[in-house]
Amino acid sequence: MAAETTTKALLIALVGDPAPCVATINRLNPEHLCFFIPEELRPKVETDIQPNLAKLPKKWDWILTPDPHGFGACFKALNQPLADLLKVWGLGPGELTVDLSRATAAMAAATGLACLPHSSQFITLKPALVAGDAPVGELVIINGTAHTWQQDNPWTEAAITARRQAAEQFNRGSFAAAAASFRHIEARVSGGQKPLYHAFADLAEAYGCWDRFMYKPAWESLKTAVKALDMASVFGGPSGIKALIPRLKENSGFLEKLVLDPSDVKAAVAPDLLANAKRRAEQDRAFDVALLTAVRALEAFAQVQLFKQHKIKANDVQPDQLPAALQEVCRTCYLDDVDGKYKLPLVAQFRALAGLGDQMGQAHLAQWPQMKPLLDAAHRSPLGHGFEPATAERYHQLYTLIVKVTGVTDATLPKFPVLEL
Repeated sequence: MAAETTTKALLIALVGDPAPCVATINRLNPEHLCFFIPEELRPKVETDIQPNLAKLPKKWDWILTPDPHGFGACFKALNQPLADLLKVWGLGPGELTVDLSRATAAMAAATGLACLPHSSQFITLKPALVAGDAPVGELVIINGTAHTWQQDNPWTEAAITARRQAAEQFNRGSFAAAAASFRHIEARVSGGQKPLYHAFADLAEAYGCWDRFMYKPAWESLKTAVKALDMASVFGGPSGIKALIPRLKENSGFLEKLVLDPSDVKAAVAPDLLANAKRRAEQDRAFDVALLTAVRALEAFAQVQLFKQHKIKANDVQPDQLPAALQEVCRTCYLDDVDGKYKLPLVAQFRALAGLGDQMGQAHLAQWPQMKPLLDAAHRSPLGHGFEPATAERYHQLYTLIVKVTGVTDATLPKFPVLEL
């Protein structure tokens, strides 16, 4: 058999005569070679294989099993030593090829289980079937005898289960873990499937960035992922992709508008903050974070309204821009002695809106008796300025009031997709 392109690493599980392995090794031309063998076979490997190789591997090793017919013994002998050896060799996931041609049933089972995280190719080379039976795989001649050569990637099927687990991580908000899982699959599946899982990893990274308010990298990763998944939906892929694409495009459009908005006060940030607060409460059950994020969302709505409708920057206001009743308070109380700018706190922002006749400010004023205890609860929380943990009830009450004051609805908030793969 002619040599193929160089294989990064080859593991051969072997009992019996090692001589036929020469053809496999010469064909695959591995840079690293390891034998999984019983102790008594070690001398024959050295005498029958090494002298007959067309090219010696850069590194050569073996792992010994005390019982080639015992699954438990084989797995224990191979599992951790193999992982350690691949680490020493500096090999990445999917770079190991495994030959099970001359393994016992126990060795083959243990090798398959131990190698699945590391390998993207399993091969078998066995004598051809009797005349009249159709051979399975490529027909090759070794020392005058016909053999069949089969190559299989178990990740063609294993990826289905693994991607469902990655999707569950994504749906729980564990975006970094989901991205790592999709990269794990990408490294192991065969070439045609790699772009699909690369796109899913980009997707998870995009939403991880978005969840941390890193809007530009989120948009850039999401654009790339949408293009790849759109293409995958044309040529097949998981059934859930087609239903997923519209939500992804909607989210990409939201991020595009936010990122490209040249204004210092970006209107899209306010609903995004409120959506983030919902995720913290409903997904993470982190009510301190949810409550404080909701308070910030409320302030962002006020800042946007002040700027868009009245040309007032809450963090750099001129006292004479404000209603007369607030001007002196602003001059005496809201001057920042570091940068010399007048900065309105949250409550003052809404009072300014109310004094300017703005509907949102007047709605806040009407809800103030219900609003104040909730703002106090946020102030008393460990993430505010106190030591009293927030409750789900307080968060939900504040969320309801924000909806009343701002007029925002759930339908207008950006929503992260649910992956169903």
